[in-house]
Amino acid sequence: MKTITSYQKIASHEAKKGEFKRCLLLYSGGLDTSVMLKWIQENYDCEVVALTINLGQTADDLEAIKQKAINLGAKEAVVYDAKDEFADTLLSIAIKANADYQGGYALGCPLGRVMISQIAVRVAAKYGCQVIAHGCTGKGNDQVRFEGAIITLNPQLKTIAPVREWGMGRDEEIEYAEKHKIHVKQKKDSPYSYDENMWSNTGEGGEIEDPKLIPPLEKILQWCNTPEKAPDESETLKITFEKGIPVALNGHTQKLSHVIAALNKIGGRHGVGFIHLIEDRIVGLKVRGVYENPAAAILIAAHKNLEKLVSTRQENEFKSLIDAKWAYLTYAGQWLEPTMNHLHAFINDQNKKVTGVVTVQLYKGTIMVVAVESPYSLFNKDLATFNRNATFNQNASPGFIEIYTLAMKTAYQHQKSLS
Repeated sequence: MKTITSYQKIASHEAKKGEFKRCLLLYSGGLDTSVMLKWIQENYDCEVVALTINLGQTADDLEAIKQKAINLGAKEAVVYDAKDEFADTLLSIAIKANADYQGGYALGCPLGRVMISQIAVRVAAKYGCQVIAHGCTGKGNDQVRFEGAIITLNPQLKTIAPVREWGMGRDEEIEYAEKHKIHVKQKKDSPYSYDENMWSNTGEGGEIEDPKLIPPLEKILQWCNTPEKAPDESETLKITFEKGIPVALNGHTQKLSHVIAALNKIGGRHGVGFIHLIEDRIVGLKVRGVYENPAAAILIAAHKNLEKLVSTRQENEFKSLIDAKWAYLTYAGQWLEPTMNHLHAFINDQNKKVTGVVTVQLYKGTIMVVAVESPYSLFNKDLATFNRNATFNQNASPGFIEIYTLAMKTAYQHQKSLS
């Protein structure tokens, strides 16, 4: 398959044939990147170093992926374990920011792209690669995330995006793979594609694409039971937070990557944390995906309730605005935008007091926070109780009501006189 003539390279960071000798390919071992590994060698006449990054994905056999890359002609095949780096540097802030884009998407893919881009730039320098290739289409978000981050971190690097160039659709890619004896999971009668890391699993393709169709979840979900197949008994968990970060599950201190892995299994068993999401892409398209993020859903529900308990009303209301802005900038590939530094300063500062234990109950697709405790709790039993107590001065309430309602009462009377 040759490059189609209709694609014209206009951006200065797009590499052209003959400009480089070695390319770093972000290699997942799936359909797009496996076809790409062969295609780059054919069309760019260069060496390819394959980079596979472990972000805690469960479906991949990383050593098999490495061997597959070598079999397809990669000069080098690198497997980089970034599970703890991903959890500790990115997912920790995602929890503190109550990560949520457009209603339940915990931003696993965008956060993964940040981590992959940072590592790719380091590995490209180590192996003498002048170009980084990715497997994104011209319609998706990830092209923006990868290329924006790569050329910001190192303006000397260039990129190529073969899927934008070659003009093959999914069926044509499968035919190309079959022709070149490239083994891939996708078949024409099973069109779903997945993007997975420890924070989320994204399903796309087939019936998922068209919002008027009902996706057959029993064929699509990989982490989660449907609620109908979840256990008939609820399960209660205790999650301990220190300064906004989960540090223990059911009393057992664990590093964050282990807490997330455990909650993915527990939450998936109970059918929590998966959604059908119609989202607005960076490039302006309206699309639908099926997202599985059980651990993220549990941790964010727990964190949000604890944060609410230890913060004032003004803090909580302002934090929701900060979180929404953080979510969009993360989704939109703006992680290196200076505004993120300012948002992180506020998020980290507010989370200094988000310490305590949250009790969560899971049952057939639902997450219910049933108890919250913290040494910084703003709940005062003596003030809040409905039982008789002298701590709260009820004699002051009528005066408060008179002043509090003065503007509303005055405006209402004026409105009545105008009608």
